[in-house]
Amino acid sequence: MSHDLTLEQVTPRKSFLEKLALGGLLAVILAVLVASYISTDIDPFKLYDKRQNAFEYLFGRELSETDKQAAMDQAARLPEIIAFEEAYQEVKAEYVATGRETDPVAMQREARKRADIVLKNMTPAELEAVVQSEYDRIADERAGGYFPPETAWSHLKEYTKALIETVAIAIWGTLIAFVAAIPMAMFAAKNTLELMVQGDGVHQRVIRWFGQFAARRMLDFCRGFNEFVMALIFVAVIGLGPYAGVLALAIHTFGILGKVFSEAIEQIEPGQVEAVTASGAGPAQIMAFSVIPQVMPLIVSYTLLRFESNVRSATILGFVGAGGIGFLMFDKINGYLYREVCTMMIMVIVSVTIIDYLCGILRRRFV
Repeated sequence: MSHDLTLEQVTPRKSFLEKLALGGLLAVILAVLVASYISTDIDPFKLYDKRQNAFEYLFGRELSETDKQAAMDQAARLPEIIAFEEAYQEVKAEYVATGRETDPVAMQREARKRADIVLKNMTPAELEAVVQSEYDRIADERAGGYFPPETAWSHLKEYTKALIETVAIAIWGTLIAFVAAIPMAMFAAKNTLELMVQGDGVHQRVIRWFGQFAARRMLDFCRGFNEFVMALIFVAVIGLGPYAGVLALAIHTFGILGKVFSEAIEQIEPGQVEAVTASGAGPAQIMAFSVIPQVMPLIVSYTLLRFESNVRSATILGFVGAGGIGFLMFDKINGYLYREVCTMMIMVIVSVTIIDYLCGILRRRFV
């Protein structure tokens, strides 16, 4: 007697209504994809058509003769500006030292005379050196482009200090969220809440329902707002600085970690919990010796993942004044100093790569 199963026996045929429902679902999905494709103006050839713009944006553009002449005219005014500013500061210092009443018009007139003398005493070579240096700076700024990146040591030191601050923001934002998320996850998970509030009475059931509902809604609220929006709020409340970034990251990350931890807790093996409970352990001991050990690999893995993500997020928070390298990056973008921005972007990428490697080592130890 043959025991071979036919394909129809393994996969029974669907009824007409099931096929109709499946076809309708596929039609809806296709319609949503088409509508979203049109609304987002996706064009595979647009980037290729704009390749010249992309090249000029990344590597700079070639200056026209008009641009060069405008840059030279602007640079030619620099020696006069420098001489006048230095002379004005000298005149102002003399007025203050002698106790004379400051007269802006007279001070500017005297400063102009001294500046003219300074300019006459400068050699053509000195003037040419100042003008050429300023011309090179203006031409480089007008050409734009991100490459080659800025490599001056003074700038690198400044960026490194800001990058360390960014990593510190991510560390404390993640740490605060981690510490707060574990106990909140206990209240958001149904099985651990039953351990903390035991009994089948109406009051116990109401307390458990309300506790879980409140915990989950709080987590929803915290992760419902992007950290960028929260940073805007905290900057307005407590002022500029990294502390606003730490709070913004901590609240948003708390909402995410709390949800993930609570879902992991609800999926634990109940047999271990029952064994520890049968030994006479209390709720705190059950949590410590049965619940936490089972979810610890996921807690460590996802916390490290969020830390890596928070390093990148902390960079963007600086755009609204929440400290770190993002604050410098935003300032340089506004000043069209794209090569300095490129240097900072490379430093952030390198730092995230290093952090990812170190977190991988920690994962292998705990997971």
